Amino acid sequence: MLEFCKHIVMQVSFDSELFRKELSKAITWLKAEEVNLFKAWCLATFGSRYGDILKQVFEKMIHS
Repeated sequence: MLEFCKHIVMQVSFDSELFRKELSKAITWLKAEEVNLFKAWCLATFGSRYGDILKQVFEKMIHS
């Protein structure tokens, strides 16, 4: 599932709102141990472009 989520997020990375939406969905699909791997990958891959979105989505996940 982790690789599938990476693929989907890559495919929608051209649009910030789609990126946010699919990122949020992907987190709900992943197992707890996969979320940290996914987060690290997202930060390395999209941190410079979507750092603010990543921060918001992953913080929201922590507070839920």
